Amino acid sequence: MSGSGYIGRFAPSPTGRLHIGSLLAALASYADARAHGGRWLLRMEDLDPPREMPGAADDILHTLEAFGFAWDGEVVYQSRRHHLYRAALDELIAGQSAYPCFCSRKAWHERARQGVDGFVYDGLCARGGNEKAGIMPAWRLRVPNEIIGFDDRIVGRYQQNLARDIGDFVLLRADGFWAYQLAVVVDDAEQGVNHIVRGQDLLVSTPRQLYLQRCLGYVQPSYAHLPLLVNRQGQKWSKQTLAPALDLSVREQLLRQVIGWLGLPDAPQVGKPQDLLDWAVGNWRLERVPKNEIVTEPG
Repeated sequence: MSGSGYIGRFAPSPTGRLHIGSLLAALASYADARAHGGRWLLRMEDLDPPREMPGAADDILHTLEAFGFAWDGEVVYQSRRHHLYRAALDELIAGQSAYPCFCSRKAWHERARQGVDGFVYDGLCARGGNEKAGIMPAWRLRVPNEIIGFDDRIVGRYQQNLARDIGDFVLLRADGFWAYQLAVVVDDAEQGVNHIVRGQDLLVSTPRQLYLQRCLGYVQPSYAHLPLLVNRQGQKWSKQTLAPALDLSVREQLLRQVIGWLGLPDAPQVGKPQDLLDWAVGNWRLERVPKNEIVTEPG
């Protein structure tokens, strides 16, 4: 099924067990890849040990298998790929695209203004002269004062002025942990991922990733950002909002819920979850996926 050249992926973080929002992203990315005759990779984004839940990575794999998902190749773990991120950062430093930042979070937040995704760094360390002996710096990417945009397959046109809306962003944290933005760009490029289907909570990150791809000479993937499942208060269902873990005893019911939310017609009665996934692939139409948030209660 890999003759089309399509390579997609699902990339959960082992900070907890999979929930209904995770299932929606997994099913949509899987169906889009398989409907195009493509490959579907699985990557464990385990770069933040303090936030990870013991046993979560294995539980995620077990849950995906129980729902009938079959991925191509071996599972990739970000925690085993530090050398790739280091090489990318060294390349950016050599090209003077990245610089060390000695500002504490508290100090620069006090100077900062609000942007579209938190505070906008004011560029103090980009101008030099703020070095501090004995302090481990973070590393930031210099961003341009220009519009960075793309055409999303679900949302449509989306763009930001990185200098105004985001500011120079972190690639390597001062505590030694790699930032999501760098790791995800390097991994997608190294794995050959060319179609990314994920939640709209990551839409705001995409212009940063596009610019990083440009700096590193990577090919830009196609993006499709899925509607978020939110509760009655408008909060995304997530581990932080106490979304319950998927109940494996009602797998078919949960799959049917997600199939309906993604705009597919009612599925026939089937014998096992894998049959439902196969039906979803055969009936997949990305243009049916709603653009806006879906208000629901978790099952």
